[in-house]
Amino acid sequence: MKRSIPFLLLTAAIAGAQSFDVEPMPNPPGVDPQIGGLDVRPDGKLAAAFHRGEVMIFDPATKSWSRFAEGLHEPLGLLCEGNDSVLVMQRAELTRIKDVDGDGSADTYETVFDDFGMSGNYHEFAFGPARGPDGSLYIGLNVASNGAGIRPEIRGEWSDIGDATFEQMIQGPNFGKVRGKAGRMYARVAYRGWIIKLSPDGSKWEPFASGFRSPDGIGFDAQGRLLVDDNQGDWRGTSPLYVVEKGGFYGHPASLVWTEGWDKGDPRKLPVEELDAMRTKPAARFPQGELANSPTQPIAIPDSWGPYGGQTLIGEMNQPWLVRYLADEVGGVTQGSLTAMFNDTDLGKGNHRLAFSKDGTLWVGKTHLSWAGAEGLVKITPKDIDKAFAVTAVELEKTPKGCGFRVSFSQPIGELDGIKMNRFDYKYHQAYGSPKVDEAALTPAEIANGTDNILLELTAEQAKEGAVHCIEFSGGTSKTGSKLGPTKLYYQATKLP
Repeated sequence: MKRSIPFLLLTAAIAGAQSFDVEPMPNPPGVDPQIGGLDVRPDGKLAAAFHRGEVMIFDPATKSWSRFAEGLHEPLGLLCEGNDSVLVMQRAELTRIKDVDGDGSADTYETVFDDFGMSGNYHEFAFGPARGPDGSLYIGLNVASNGAGIRPEIRGEWSDIGDATFEQMIQGPNFGKVRGKAGRMYARVAYRGWIIKLSPDGSKWEPFASGFRSPDGIGFDAQGRLLVDDNQGDWRGTSPLYVVEKGGFYGHPASLVWTEGWDKGDPRKLPVEELDAMRTKPAARFPQGELANSPTQPIAIPDSWGPYGGQTLIGEMNQPWLVRYLADEVGGVTQGSLTAMFNDTDLGKGNHRLAFSKDGTLWVGKTHLSWAGAEGLVKITPKDIDKAFAVTAVELEKTPKGCGFRVSFSQPIGELDGIKMNRFDYKYHQAYGSPKVDEAALTPAEIANGTDNILLELTAEQAKEGAVHCIEFSGGTSKTGSKLGPTKLYYQATKLP
């Protein structure tokens, strides 16, 4: 039987005992300690790729570093293949680096994949690789920025689709005159703005999905779904998170020129309504400046993390926390909610790359790239994690009055100090970012709870398909006395039930 519970006045919540220890690790001497790639080897040691091109090995037992490789070009991803082999995503190629003689230092550098275009533009970063459940590898390619032009010599095919010619696009006085025509972000060489799929050994590849701007976050969740997040900018009202499938278009039109058989001219000039109908909508959105500014790598949380096991953790460079993703399936569409995690710790900013050890230790590699963030390696160790009182699921359900959000908790509810709800949206347009639009406060038609969940029921007029619905708890206490700190949940209702 449901029972209604009243709204209570918002009160300050006192966070309970920390469920995690956060400990900075020493930096490697003589190395710029900005981490672009991070993974745990089978022997428990960490491999980290640094901004200036070194790959270093960290031994958690001795808290010491040793050099494995060097001379790489802005590596922004790393994947261990064993104790003696790593895959590193450099700006220009995916490289396999191996220690053949067993002395702890690399002997061979092998090009695995470089069949994508490069114009020399400063913004053409490359991310990954992420390994899928079947062993396939996935990488993400940035589009170029009109903050600069191209170089006289490029790699790969050039697309003539665009208002500026090759000669005009070359960095120099001529480019200054056509910067506006270039488009804020452009993809005049092959597969910029795409996710590329490679066979497990890298010998075969295919263009997998288009429509990305700066996909710094690429990884798989516990259910085997490929997750990619992107950064706010042109055609990005705020930073989105996508569940990516083959052949999908994910909103940024510059990359469409590299779609097989493309015959519609400059995709930037297509009607917004046409592009909107073509694109796959996000599985979640990070409110800009509120939850995240620059989301990074998604990673599945292991079962050893108790109530958080099976969920997804996402890095964030500009805010002093990580972000937790709670997926929900509605009518065959994956959507869900985002919420801050470690926001009551001294984790700090710059959280770029994430890796879990077999014992459940979380490693966080930081960077700032001369922008926002920090640097170094941080160790996060769970403690008494089963005592945590936290939201474990948010599910959108059909109800007699319309629909409702069922919020589940890790323990039986004792008291919730206060609840507020509102909704908002962002524009899909060519301009850089978007203010919140269609904002509305929400008052549930009924609030009813069970032992460990609460249903917030909305009328049909209150919920809006496509909007972000924010649920805010000012705090609370479980029946065992564990504290729930202030919690904001941002649910992306891409589809209503």
